Amino acid sequence: MHRLVYEGMLTIMPRKGIMVRPISLEDVLAIIDVRLVNERYCVELATRHAQQHDCDAMQALLERSAVCVATHDIEGMMDIDREFHLAISAASRNAVLADILRGLHERSLRFWFISLSEPHYLEDVHEEHLELFRLLRERDTEDARQSVQKHIEAFRSTLFNLI
Repeated sequence: MHRLVYEGMLTIMPRKGIMVRPISLEDVLAIIDVRLVNERYCVELATRHAQQHDCDAMQALLERSAVCVATHDIEGMMDIDREFHLAISAASRNAVLADILRGLHERSLRFWFISLSEPHYLEDVHEEHLELFRLLRERDTEDARQSVQKHIEAFRSTLFNLI
């Protein structure tokens, strides 16, 4: 409970109880702004430092992702999306940055469920991940940075239209 309060998901109201904080567009936009800066840098580092085992892990996630898209498994896709971004963080070889991004992703979970419930969005996310993975594997730093930016901005756009 304390962690959820710390992360801003719950509000403790003395002598009244606990309330789940409603989704705020302001919160979403702030998290996305911070993700844009940090994930672009993370991807840059990952294009330089990724090793074969990092690529193998991402490839396995993308194979699982294709199954989630085919079966319209929203919860499975949420897990894979988080794991894919964490795999990129691990490939960056910057533990501090990876920890920051992990926190941002955890705070985004409620928003992901909203965006992933859009019928076409599962496929879109899968395709964006495939493109980003290809660019990481090719060590194309600038295009990978643009790809992750496009991916996060698509998330923002979808949420903005739904909230």
